[in-house]
Amino acid sequence: MELQPIHPEPTSFIRKWIFSIDHKVIAKQFLWTGLLFLLFGGTLAMLIRWQWAFPGQSVPALGPVFFKDTGGAITPPTYTSIFTMHGLIMIFWAITPILIGAFGNLTIPLMIGARDMAFPKLNMYSYWAFFISAVLVILSFTSQLGAGNAGWTTYPPLSTNVGSPGWGQTFAGLGIFVTGLSSIMGGINYIVTVIRFRAPGMTWFRLPLTVWGLWLTAILNVLFVPVLGSGALLVTLDRLAGTHFFITGGAVGLKGGDPILFQHLFWIFGHPEVYILILPAWGIVGDVLSFFARKPAFWYKGSVFAMIGVTVLSAVVYGHHMYQTGMAPMLGLAFEILTLAISVPAVLLFVNWLNTIWRGSVRKTVPMLFALGMVFVFGAGGLTGLLLGTISTDIYLHDTMYVVGHFHLTMAAASFLASFCGLYFWFPKMFGRETNPLLGKLHFWGSVIFITTTFTGQLLAGYSGQHRRLYDPFQYDYITHLRDINRWTSYSAFMLFIAQIPFVINFFYSVFAGKKTKENPWDVPTLDWVACSSPPVYHNFDVVPTVVRGPHELGNPEVKKALGKDWISQTEEMPGEDLAHAAAAE
Repeated sequence: MELQPIHPEPTSFIRKWIFSIDHKVIAKQFLWTGLLFLLFGGTLAMLIRWQWAFPGQSVPALGPVFFKDTGGAITPPTYTSIFTMHGLIMIFWAITPILIGAFGNLTIPLMIGARDMAFPKLNMYSYWAFFISAVLVILSFTSQLGAGNAGWTTYPPLSTNVGSPGWGQTFAGLGIFVTGLSSIMGGINYIVTVIRFRAPGMTWFRLPLTVWGLWLTAILNVLFVPVLGSGALLVTLDRLAGTHFFITGGAVGLKGGDPILFQHLFWIFGHPEVYILILPAWGIVGDVLSFFARKPAFWYKGSVFAMIGVTVLSAVVYGHHMYQTGMAPMLGLAFEILTLAISVPAVLLFVNWLNTIWRGSVRKTVPMLFALGMVFVFGAGGLTGLLLGTISTDIYLHDTMYVVGHFHLTMAAASFLASFCGLYFWFPKMFGRETNPLLGKLHFWGSVIFITTTFTGQLLAGYSGQHRRLYDPFQYDYITHLRDINRWTSYSAFMLFIAQIPFVINFFYSVFAGKKTKENPWDVPTLDWVACSSPPVYHNFDVVPTVVRGPHELGNPEVKKALGKDWISQTEEMPGEDLAHAAAAE
């Protein structure tokens, strides 16, 4: 039985576009849903920044519509719901579906030479489980007592019925559980597809870095999302079934649970989650830097082993989020050493990126600009994280705006810019049309400038002592002098939001009326661009390609001399090349 047979293309609209098993259609479903929630989560962020700039004042435009009972102003309970749902939505329903759901589904089969995912129906179930979780999140906002308001970490006792009464927090918890099911289904599919469906000759060290990042992310998802799902389910049982896994105190007597146990469960998932979201970004950027510097990725195998090292270490560093829980000093020291150790492979990746672009023939395309922006913000975020990895400095900075600034630079800003890098890069492959480069560059410069100033402002406010999550920080005398920096940070955030308008115009215009693309508009050597059409046919490849070389064969003078171009594809043979010797060397 052939491992990758050609299945007939569905003919009905429902089977082709709604309940589709085609990985390319499912990628678009994740993309559209993720972009919608990115807008939603971004709007919530603007409300947070308005409150910090102008506490208690009426919100322009949105206030009279959504907060009319309070004269257009945000109240403390509403503010708590806003920052809670902003965090949850941006992580689970914006970045995750775009970086992992959309790009994973689109690129993995195309880059490894597969006609589809290993389990196409499971792939469909993964998206629709995600869609159900998104509905649960929306339902949270319809609750009579407001949306979830226990913070994105949903710590008990804040997430119990005492701390968060009503159905809003329950719907949010159920949404986390169901989207976890979606991630596990997708992760199993990604893992098996890469192991079993690689084209002939596609050895492990001929995989593009994008595939490595997504495959390692899938492993982390399968291992650690069940831990979060279990915690969310147990909290929901505490809320609905009268259990007390995490409830303690007089309400339940001596047999009560332990709220600190939930923190362990959450961060056993929560710190790998940082790498779940950044590994695909690393992979995409690693490839794009090579493609547009027109030279091989510097020390490709070193980058692969660095990503593997980060994947392994990510499982044992979670305790640095819990330094303030009273853990034993020796245990804290162990987590501090491991936290600093994980910086080593991350620095190796960063150095490899710099060496890739060093003396390269850099093409300043829109994807390349976003890749360079990601390298910059990730470097800044990584350096600021060293202070949080050590116990002595974390004691001062814990739960301040400094943590928010570091977290947003390292993960949010880096993932955000990498997502647009991937979107601009694979847009011609997804839609068969090209985006407008001028609008793309306007989008880039507005995004990278204001995302940097916004989160740098948070770092400065936090280093000066401003606590995170405060409804009105300036009620405290020692923070009143930070009012100006908060306002300027908010102005920067508003400009970041406005800077997304060129993208919206560019995206929708290009989808429907953009210039039709060439088969390989970027002149890159990977299978997704050289072995199938743009956009691909239903089964991707009429003939499954045979791979003879790695993914970054660019800038070789021998190739230029023999073929008249500065790159050679993964399937292309050089005149007189001894492929048997090359395969043995590989």
